[in-house]
Amino acid sequence: MQFADRLNNVETSAIRELFKLLGKPGIISFAGGFPDSAMFDVDGIREASQRALAEEPGGALQYGATEGYEPLREQLSAFMAAKGAKDVAPGQLIVTTGSQQALDLLGKTMIGPGDKVIVEGPTFLATIQCFRLYGADLVSAPIDGQGVKTDELERLIAEHRPKLVYLIPTFGNPSGAMLSLERRRKVLELAVKYQTLIVEDDPYGDLYFGEAPPPSLLALSPQVPGSRELLAHCGSLSKVLSPGLRVGWLVAPPELLAKATMCKQFSDAHTSTFAQATAAQYLKAGRMPGTLAHVRAVYAERAQAMGDALRRELGAAVEFVQPQGGLFVWARLTGANGAVADGDVLAKRAIDKGVAFVPGAPFFCANPDRATLRLSFATAGVDKIREGVARLGQAVA
Repeated sequence: MQFADRLNNVETSAIRELFKLLGKPGIISFAGGFPDSAMFDVDGIREASQRALAEEPGGALQYGATEGYEPLREQLSAFMAAKGAKDVAPGQLIVTTGSQQALDLLGKTMIGPGDKVIVEGPTFLATIQCFRLYGADLVSAPIDGQGVKTDELERLIAEHRPKLVYLIPTFGNPSGAMLSLERRRKVLELAVKYQTLIVEDDPYGDLYFGEAPPPSLLALSPQVPGSRELLAHCGSLSKVLSPGLRVGWLVAPPELLAKATMCKQFSDAHTSTFAQATAAQYLKAGRMPGTLAHVRAVYAERAQAMGDALRRELGAAVEFVQPQGGLFVWARLTGANGAVADGDVLAKRAIDKGVAFVPGAPFFCANPDRATLRLSFATAGVDKIREGVARLGQAVA
């Protein structure tokens, strides 16, 4: 078959391929990037779905507007307002089938073959694949524990004049980094200075362990005149409510939002109205704050357990920043005392020891750091985390 040339630029996900190895009995997996299903508010979601069918069955089961189910758009507007983005009217967002679709719509509407796009190094693997599918020439911006290095970002913007810059400012996947308040303001200032679209992906911002993170770029944008017109914001309920609902949203300038809506019409007509109605009822019922408090406490305990175990079992063989939120520990092998210093090599040895993680190299669009690895603490209990890291320590020696 003669497939489209665009497929020459992408390959299947290295993470999805890794999952094929996890059928081995007794494997402790730190590989997944998903929330713990044991913490889903099943009762709350059940009640919300029943109310959706009882109160507006036609709206929940019939075709709907491409822009989204209006009661959900209203609830999402209030949800963002509670986090500081107070001026997002329901008509300024569209509901998407997960935030992944929002990224795909941005790719469709903004990226043509050869267009320069700046992403963090490392960044979300699916974004690399999605943008490359539309022909993007990706440029990697370096990060540290406080997120993207804005001085380097400005240099890259000035040099490449990209179509857009894609960032995960809060507890990024895979880095777990949290962009500082100072750098957030700088990013918005760069958008205005260079008239460059900034895409803020924010699926993890509600999963903080101590103090709340700095406001999102969306919430900060009123403080930097002109930046709101150059900002697209992607949100999701997948990590805080349920991935299975596939409910995300996109906030963007009116012209971009209109183009994205048009492209969504070609893709799926609209996100599941039943899922949207269920999500709307759930948010309306006021259960989200309690759900978030619970998952934050559980993930905080697991993150601390993983950090403590890594320091105890691997010692100088690994370096990392203790996460303040999100789902991941991003670590780098040092090779100290002759220990393994290549993430791919360690991954194979770790599987033999009964533990799995994701090597870091696939998360870079260029110049991969092969000493890196991503460990998820979300789906394993504290005892499993301790045992899994102990096995990892045996593999790294």
